[in-house]
Amino acid sequence: MASWRFLLSRRWVLFFLAILAVGYGTWWLGEWQFGRLDDRKERNAVVVANEEREPVPVEQVLAPGQDVAEEDEWRLVTATGEYDAPSTVVVRYRTRDSAPGVEVVVPLVTAEGTTVVVDRGWFATDDPEIGYAELPAPPTGTVTITGWVRADGTGGSTEVHDLSTRAIASGPIGEAIGREVFTGFVALKSEDPEPAESLEPIELPELGQGPHFFYGLQWWFFGVLALGGFGYLAWDERRNGPRGERRRPNVQSRAQTERDSPPSTGSMTPDRNDAAGDSTNAATRPNSSGSP
Repeated sequence: MASWRFLLSRRWVLFFLAILAVGYGTWWLGEWQFGRLDDRKERNAVVVANEEREPVPVEQVLAPGQDVAEEDEWRLVTATGEYDAPSTVVVRYRTRDSAPGVEVVVPLVTAEGTTVVVDRGWFATDDPEIGYAELPAPPTGTVTITGWVRADGTGGSTEVHDLSTRAIASGPIGEAIGREVFTGFVALKSEDPEPAESLEPIELPELGQGPHFFYGLQWWFFGVLALGGFGYLAWDERRNGPRGERRRPNVQSRAQTERDSPPSTGSMTPDRNDAAGDSTNAATRPNSSGSP
């Protein structure tokens, strides 16, 4: 019976270490996907719970300089004040169903003077630099809004230039309009009184679990496949020998066959076309004249 001692060779030890690295990597990636699935479930539970709760005044949830708590994401709040329409901020390059458009953010100044950053909705347009005068106007006078609490965006995309940005963040918007603002913003659900022309409503988050479960299984399957492949290759080499050496007998046999075959001289037997009765060995015939 063939031995397994070849597994202790340098080649197989390095191969085994590589398989261990692949196995650990696929296990970690699978765990990461399942962790994302757990996070998704927790977030969905928070969204569902907050959507069923009664709206509360915005100052009970948001405050200037205080980050939005995770458990308050998508909580319904109310606020009363007046829209500062000239300070409208346009959020560029927001597509819906492949159609270009913008999000329209209008500050709502409360009676206390603190401003609520309100995402009033989506407007279809090919012009990402559209001005507030070309957008549907918000209600004038005192307005009461109801909406969902959202956490600020982060990164360079939140910078505001000429009342235009790529992502909503209360801090940069407050600096751009020169007002004290609540941290976070409110995604509008309804406003009273209603505007003459409404924007497209805010899209609520997807509550599905996403592909994380199947991605996690996929990564674990790759790890099992790698270990199984290693086992098969080891069994195959134990049974049939190293793959690189299996072709050598065929090469040697072909070389031996070539050595055993006699070399070709390259000569051919000439054709003999002697006439009937002629012979090169026949005696010379005498002349008919009888002379020697």
